[in-house]
Amino acid sequence: MRLKLIVIAAMLAACGARAATVAATDSHIARMGRAVEDADGGLRFGYPGVRLSFSFTGKALSVDAWSSGKQSYLDVVIDGAAPRRIAVPPERTTLTLVDAATAGHHSVDIMHRSETWNGVVTLAGFATDGALDAAPPLPRRKLLVLGDSVTCAEGVDRAGIKKDATWTDPRHSYGMLMGEALDAQVQLVCYGGRGLVRSWNGRTDELNLPDFYQLGIADAAHPQPWDQRRYQPDLIVSAIGTNDFTTGIPEREAYVTVYVALVRTLLRDHPQARIALTEGAILNGAKKAALSDDIAETVRRVGDPRVRAVASAYHPGDASDAHPTGAQHAQMAQELLPQLRALAGWQGAGGAPN
Repeated sequence: MRLKLIVIAAMLAACGARAATVAATDSHIARMGRAVEDADGGLRFGYPGVRLSFSFTGKALSVDAWSSGKQSYLDVVIDGAAPRRIAVPPERTTLTLVDAATAGHHSVDIMHRSETWNGVVTLAGFATDGALDAAPPLPRRKLLVLGDSVTCAEGVDRAGIKKDATWTDPRHSYGMLMGEALDAQVQLVCYGGRGLVRSWNGRTDELNLPDFYQLGIADAAHPQPWDQRRYQPDLIVSAIGTNDFTTGIPEREAYVTVYVALVRTLLRDHPQARIALTEGAILNGAKKAALSDDIAETVRRVGDPRVRAVASAYHPGDASDAHPTGAQHAQMAQELLPQLRALAGWQGAGGAPN
C-alpha cells in the first residue's frame, strides 16, 4: 500500500497535478481533544492540547488557518523531529508544514499550544500533492483532566526573558505526561484564572469549571456546547481550586455544595469513569489545608466508591513565575500516577480498566 501511494504521488508530481484539498475533519486524521466541526470541513478549537495526527506520502503539505486572537500557536512535529512552534495569525493564512525535494512518507502531529483566551483557532483544511494513509489508532484508555492554568500548561516552556503565550506548552504538561505513561488519550478542559465558583479576581460572573466543562469552546461571547457522549473518559482528574482561594478562603458550605453538584454531574455523564479530586500544585499552607478539607467533605457527601481524593504536592514554580516549571510538571505526573493507577485499576499499559 505504501509503495502504491509513493507511485501515485510521483505520477501526480510529474504531471504537474494540483494539490488536493483535505478537510480538517477528514476521517484519515486522528483527533484528540475538544473541537467543533464546521459544515465546510473546518475545525475550531480553544482548549490547549487539541491534537491531530496523520501520515501521508508526498512532497508538500500545508494548512489554511487563522485565530480569533493574536497569541495562538501550534506545535508541529514532522517525522518525529523536535516540535516546531508556529504562530497562527488572525487572518486566513496558508502555513507550510512539509516542503520536501522529493516525495516520501511523512508522519504529522499537530497540537494546539495556546489557551482559549489567546484565541480560538480555525483549521480550514489541508493541501497536499500526495495522499493520506489510514488514521493512526488512538489508545483505548481515555483520560479527562479538568483544571485551570496549571492544567493548561501555562509557564511550562520558560523560553525567553519575558513571559508570554509561547511559554504555554501542553505537550509537556502533567496531564499529557500522565496520558503517555498510562497509554491513554487525553482531553484537557481547562481555563487560566478560573476556579470552581469564582475566578482569580473574585468574580463569579465568568465561565468557571461547572460552566466550561459543558463547552467545546469556552468563549463567553460565542460559547459552543459539547456533547459529553462524544468522549467517555475512564478516568477524570479535577485539579481545581487555586483561583477560588486567591482572594481568601471561600465559605465551606457554599463551596462544597457546588463541588458535590459538579461531581454528580460527572458521574451522570460518565457512568463508567473513576474520578480523582486534587488540590493542584500551587496552593500551600492554610489555603491548601482548607481546600483539602473541602475535597474530603465533597467525597464524603457524594458517597460513591468511584470518587476519591488524591494528594498533590506543592510545586511553586521559580523566581520567574509561580506556575510549575516543565521539570515540576514531570514530578507532578510521577506523584499522581500511582494514586490514579490504584483508583482506575490500571497496573499496566494499554487496554481498558482492570
